[in-house]
Amino acid sequence: MKRRIALYGAAAALALMPLAASAERGEDGHLNIIYWQAPSIMNPYLSGGTKDVEASSLVLEPLARYNESGELVPWLVDEIPTVENGGVSEDLMSITWTISEGILWADGTPVTSADLAFTAEYCMHPEGGCAQGARYQDVESVEIVDDRTVTVHFSVAKPVPYGPFVTAQAPILQAAQFADCLGARAPECTEANFNPIGTGPFVVTDFRPNDVIQLEANPNYRDPMLPHFATVTLKGGGDAASAGRAVMETGEMDYAWNLQLAPDVIQTMAQGGQGVPVSAFGTLVERIEVNMTDPSPDLPPEIRSTREAPHPILSDIRVRQALSMAIDRELLVEIGYGQAGRPTCNLVPAPPIFASEANDACLVQDLDGARALLEEAGWTVGGDGIRVNADGDRMVLDSQTSTNAVRQDFQALIQQWWREIGIEANLRNINSSVFFGGDPGSPDTFQKFYADVEMYANNFPGTDPEQYLGAYRCGMEPRPSNQWQGENINRFCDPEYDALHLELAQTADIEERGRIGRALNDILMQNFVIIPLVDRGRVSAHANSLGGVLLNTWDSELWNAADWYRVEG
Repeated sequence: MKRRIALYGAAAALALMPLAASAERGEDGHLNIIYWQAPSIMNPYLSGGTKDVEASSLVLEPLARYNESGELVPWLVDEIPTVENGGVSEDLMSITWTISEGILWADGTPVTSADLAFTAEYCMHPEGGCAQGARYQDVESVEIVDDRTVTVHFSVAKPVPYGPFVTAQAPILQAAQFADCLGARAPECTEANFNPIGTGPFVVTDFRPNDVIQLEANPNYRDPMLPHFATVTLKGGGDAASAGRAVMETGEMDYAWNLQLAPDVIQTMAQGGQGVPVSAFGTLVERIEVNMTDPSPDLPPEIRSTREAPHPILSDIRVRQALSMAIDRELLVEIGYGQAGRPTCNLVPAPPIFASEANDACLVQDLDGARALLEEAGWTVGGDGIRVNADGDRMVLDSQTSTNAVRQDFQALIQQWWREIGIEANLRNINSSVFFGGDPGSPDTFQKFYADVEMYANNFPGTDPEQYLGAYRCGMEPRPSNQWQGENINRFCDPEYDALHLELAQTADIEERGRIGRALNDILMQNFVIIPLVDRGRVSAHANSLGGVLLNTWDSELWNAADWYRVEG
């Protein structure tokens, strides 16, 4: 069975890109991109926010990534290592990567194996907080073989070893630039974090956190004819509506990311004639995260929202289940996403082999069942309609999310449904640049989770959820000792889950991987630590004058920005 590693969902050669007429780097002038969730940092290892991962992908690159079809393709290497070509060991305990010849950093120095080894050390440092730690799980060491070759050694057999140095979430850092940024010092390296030296098509010339990024073509990019654009402005802030209008109605912008808008709004904008919406489904799930720990401000800061303090209300599974049962997901889809959304009961909605059918009961709202569960849990309805326990404590939850029209609509509807079963929800929305920013000093990040529940969406790169599901293992939670950068947002911990995930990591047969992956998803769903709402299609927009765009839901949307070009009107 171990031989069956033949790169599930992957291709060994890069898909052909549309060719532009340009024959010289920068010939197409200036490109305007708008991310209404403004990037806060250009280092994806210090932020779990999609906005930061994608902005940094214009500069920092991995060895391999997933294309628009979900196929693993070489990027800074000539081929994907497999057992068949000798790049993955027979016992699946190691993978060997060889950097393509002639790859240079933007400063003109060569990319070497020392940079790869350093990047792994940077993310795996015990005193650091790596937002992408799941990509490096089970890595025992990174051996430098020669100037361009490293062998990643794993602590267990890894039939799917494509975690380290793969996708926009795990790019290569320049060792020389980040040498003094290991461990707890990582967030302090402002210059490196805002202006990283990369191998990508562009270099940062000016970075203003939560505002604007100015970039120019990388003079040492490996293709002398790319990128087609000489300069780029990535504008951050505003809202999804203004971003959509800027592309499709006024023509001020060339590309607008993540148009989280009602379908009729997008349709009206498209009538402006300046641009077109593009959409695709992947694994993006809008969901409610349930805090398994106590976020009370009365607790000491070293204990607040950590596993040292279990949640006084939400530690009861019956309460968490009632929260889920009260929600009408069909209505949420109708109001928020239309054809670009599907109700879901799973954290992992795709690909089909990993999509469970064991949780489909959540598709039907059950207010009476939710009320019965709360009664069983000892919460009775008080005089004002809000439930109280035997001690007289009222059932009040703080609910937070990022500022966005669709999310505020969802908050209001869910607040109403929860009120109908006797739960009061205090609503709060936070500027998305802050909420997804990852600043360890901010009280308002989704990682710090100073609320009882919070709503957002994210997904996993590629077509295999091993690393994504690995984020929910014990010890992966954000906490003061890791700069609040862990990935286990709920602070969930189950040794049985951890053991099953280890089994997934060592399983080669794809059918068996599917079974175990579904079982892991089901543990999370049936413990109601995550309440899935909508399987969201990604919707963005580009100007009619912008060619080469291939919407990618499996990696960064900006993955092929080097190939974007100006269409002559």
